[in-house]
Amino acid sequence: MRDIGFIQAINEALAEEMERDPSVFIMGEDVRLGAFGATRGLMDRFGAQRVRNTPISEAGFAGAGVGAAMAGMRPVVEIEFASFFYCCFDQVCNQAGKLRYMSGGQARMPITFRCVYGAMGSAAAQHSEVVYPQFLAAPGLKIVVPSDAADMKGLLKAAIRDDDPVLVFEHGRLGFTTGPVPALTRLAARTGLT
Repeated sequence: MRDIGFIQAINEALAEEMERDPSVFIMGEDVRLGAFGATRGLMDRFGAQRVRNTPISEAGFAGAGVGAAMAGMRPVVEIEFASFFYCCFDQVCNQAGKLRYMSGGQARMPITFRCVYGAMGSAAAQHSEVVYPQFLAAPGLKIVVPSDAADMKGLLKAAIRDDDPVLVFEHGRLGFTTGPVPALTRLAARTGLT
């Protein structure tokens, strides 16, 4: 057992899944730089094709992620702040959430959306909302809200491996915390993930 930071848990989960499965890639604003640290170093390790910076157009890159998932890739789409989901609500709810049902199960939708949510202080109203309750009634979406580093790593790995769309909400204040993360996370132990 070792203590690691919440952000390091995200980075490890992303790196491990990208190493395990070449169809996993990351896209979003500032992911090459790793503005919050969660994607830092992944560009150097996996290259520009698998760590893709996007323009400031959540509707555009969320839609591109949906298309990539339908084509057999496993995109991890970083929305950055939860409030920005308003800009791509249609792509997430009407496309990602419903396409598997609308295709009679023929289309898989292995897409993970990550975002920071909640008041962190000095982040302004457009960066501080708690929006995951608004997705609870949308069919086809899975929502996870990890509470510590071990849950974060295990839930993110499970989300990336899921064949349905998963929204991962990471509270901004947890980014400053550390906690024990076993070599095999709690979720991994329960679900057989390694």
